[in-house]
Amino acid sequence: MSKANKMKKISGLLSVASCSLLGGMNAQAADDWKVDTALLFYSETDRVTAVEPVVSLKNDLSDSEVLSVKITLDALTGASATGAVPSTTAQTFTRPSGNGKFTTPANETPLDDTFRDSRGQVSANWDKAMDSDNRRNLGVNVSKEYDFTSIGANASWTRELNQKNTALTGGISLEFDSISPIGGIPLALSSQPYKTTINSAITRDGADDTRQVVDLLIGMTQIIDRSSLFQVNLSLSMASGYMTDPFKIVSIVDTTPGITLGEPTSQIYEKRPDSRSKTSVFGKYKKSFANDDILTASLRLMTDDWGVTSDTIDVSYRWQLDKGYYLQPHVRLYHQSAADFCRYFLLDTDATPTHVTADYRMGDLDTTTFGVKFGHSSQFGNDWSIRIEQYVQSGDSSPAEAIGQLTNQNLFPDVEAIIVQGSYSFIF
Repeated sequence: MSKANKMKKISGLLSVASCSLLGGMNAQAADDWKVDTALLFYSETDRVTAVEPVVSLKNDLSDSEVLSVKITLDALTGASATGAVPSTTAQTFTRPSGNGKFTTPANETPLDDTFRDSRGQVSANWDKAMDSDNRRNLGVNVSKEYDFTSIGANASWTRELNQKNTALTGGISLEFDSISPIGGIPLALSSQPYKTTINSAITRDGADDTRQVVDLLIGMTQIIDRSSLFQVNLSLSMASGYMTDPFKIVSIVDTTPGITLGEPTSQIYEKRPDSRSKTSVFGKYKKSFANDDILTASLRLMTDDWGVTSDTIDVSYRWQLDKGYYLQPHVRLYHQSAADFCRYFLLDTDATPTHVTADYRMGDLDTTTFGVKFGHSSQFGNDWSIRIEQYVQSGDSSPAEAIGQLTNQNLFPDVEAIIVQGSYSFIF
């Protein structure tokens, strides 16, 4: 699709900022493949470690067609929070599969230290110019984990207006998921074998379940001047089906005055609503300076019918150094309010709720990600970069509703992680 020179420059800058695998925006001959490779290492302190290799390939089939393919592999190990609260005595839990058990020491957050997962994903997109002002994109993706399978498809249409200074986009994405945890799906709100019942069988609600997700998006990209642009998107996501995490539990604690006040007496499996609608607005501003530095700033606001609202601020500045080298500091700030049915724990005097979760990911939390990327862009397409960042997540560790021994426990410990990613791009 032909563009004015300034449209080429600005859209190229936008692509650089949007792609997780950074590659040089170099000329590419027909039949050549642009290959972006990356290896991501993510490690939380005393928790989950992830290794993710990614290969992305792009081929300009003609002046008006582009085919892209992306292959992603994930391997995760470590310890995962169960949702249970700490106790002044050691706690023994049944593993999610129902086979085996694990023990958490006194005054520590219960973590299942046998967490293992792996994922393989393949996606493909076919982008084609229909005429000088219209372009469409079609895509498919398949993702497979040991207990989860996802198949999706997407389509979008972009129309350029105003002498190609304005681009309007509309898109739809469909996703079909199958969840099949080892041992089957626990019956929501039923008791997990715990303490004296540790050898009891888990009550199951079938072997597997399904979920469907529909995402809709409309957006506009507007060139402001020769060196800057603004992008705004409005998206709606509608999910239905099995939304509960089959591995998360909620503690029920003692309300008897005395030394047992606040001690967990039993555990139940969480339950979330079977549908969720999310609405989000995303805005991005990008500016290129005379020295080829690039400023990128974005804001995302989200709200849903679970009571969760969030806002995300993301800013990076790419300093162009000599001989194709660059340095890019980055900071991301995120705040999220808790879901209406998120609780740290339940009291033994509470009525059984309709929905409840103690998953910290559904709670009131703040995260900060900051770091730097250093890389080199070559006119021949042989580009590389290394990114190092720190991630910190925090919440209210001493909530007002804590009682008894829970007032002395850390009910929302910080999660800290180091992120290291190396990328290399080339053309063949």
